[in-house]
Amino acid sequence: MTDDTKIKICGLKRQEDIAIANRLCPDYVGFVFAGTKRNITKETAAALRAALSPGISSVGVFVNEPAGNIGAMCREGILDLVQLHGDETEDEIAAVKALTGKPVIRAVRVRTVEDIIAKADTCADYLLFDTYRAGEYGGGGECFCWEELLLAEKFFQEKGRTFPPFFLAGGLTIENAGEAVKSLRPYALDVSSGIETDGFKDGEKVAGFIAAVRGDHGE
Repeated sequence: MTDDTKIKICGLKRQEDIAIANRLCPDYVGFVFAGTKRNITKETAAALRAALSPGISSVGVFVNEPAGNIGAMCREGILDLVQLHGDETEDEIAAVKALTGKPVIRAVRVRTVEDIIAKADTCADYLLFDTYRAGEYGGGGECFCWEELLLAEKFFQEKGRTFPPFFLAGGLTIENAGEAVKSLRPYALDVSSGIETDGFKDGEKVAGFIAAVRGDHGE
């Protein structure tokens, strides 16, 4: 739809995933250091990052991780950005920014427009909106009501405030990616399960997703 919208492919675990990314060139790839489904070790992430094309930025996804552990990965050149997907406070976000010197993405699990408004005043560089699921911190592959985002943006406009740049996650697929760009104008789309087959990244689906966002066709 537009080449202004960035693309993040999240949950890379294998060298085969890196090969797909290098061939199709999303703007970001995500390494997950939480949960069980896509969790990888620091050592695996380092090997994947070493094989990643220089033009693609790596994002580390953490849930309530000590800032020192995050800082170590950044110092070792594994990560270009940090995504905090847990219950981190603004003080903790600020501490991660100061320690790492890297851009920080703050995830918000959306239930209502109030969730968005309450978290939009942040020292993080970006927000990421994902679907709320009780007892989980993301990765459920389900959409939330995008109308909540539009209402939050309207609230900010009426108050004369600037709504922060955001990543949109949760249930994104080839079929709805174009509509997400058109309707919400996000800074970036963040996709994981929507470009997988049997739990693994699928090159054809990744190519289709990128084409749906960027308005081109084929690989």
